[in-house]
Amino acid sequence: MRLPRAYTTEPLVPGGELELDARTSTHLCRVLRLRAGDTVVLFNGDGWDYVGELIRASREAAVIQVREQCPAVPESPLRVTLVQAISRGERMDHTLQKCTELGASAFRPVFTERVEVRLDAERAARRMHHWQGVIRSACEQCGRTVLPILHPPVELWTWLAAEPDGQRLMLDADAAQALSMLDAPATGLELLVGPEGGLSPAERERLAAHGVQAVGLGPRTLRTETAGAAALAVLQARHGDL
Repeated sequence: MRLPRAYTTEPLVPGGELELDARTSTHLCRVLRLRAGDTVVLFNGDGWDYVGELIRASREAAVIQVREQCPAVPESPLRVTLVQAISRGERMDHTLQKCTELGASAFRPVFTERVEVRLDAERAARRMHHWQGVIRSACEQCGRTVLPILHPPVELWTWLAAEPDGQRLMLDADAAQALSMLDAPATGLELLVGPEGGLSPAERERLAAHGVQAVGLGPRTLRTETAGAAALAVLQARHGDL
């Protein structure tokens, strides 16, 4: 049976004890109904799994005795930042969840011309906190020990003006180049996925003028929350660890 996994920001040392936060304690003890003596796998982003025993089952502050440090599932050799036009509600959650499972190394939410979501500073902070929780839960589920980086939302042109973190691509249904035929990247990739209405012609033209390569995913029109995951799957199968 698969062991339950939980993320913590605290240092993990074999032989030590750790009091979990209320969110994690509630999930383990109320949702999963774990009891004292049950085994839990902890991770904190250092690339290792830590097997521990639940020694106090409390919904407010469960306590784990860390038993041993174990090798974990390695990260993909392919480094991909998903530059995702912000979508509404569960659509964005779906994108973050599935692309975390598929090995995205970072997320950069962006506002484009056709994005309908607008966030002031307070709403952006709340949304970032929520998105971090989605990513964390996805890592707990899929076995990753390193959380993808979540960058704050920015305007599309702010991202374009920044120093590239690898080869830049944009999904485009009219692209002559198929994503599946892309050569192996020398460094990382930044992959831009547009919003529900797609990138505007003016945006595509400006992006191309700045060296962002258009690539396609085949003849079918995919929803924005499907496109990122489909693209990650193609890239991981071609150049990563699928």
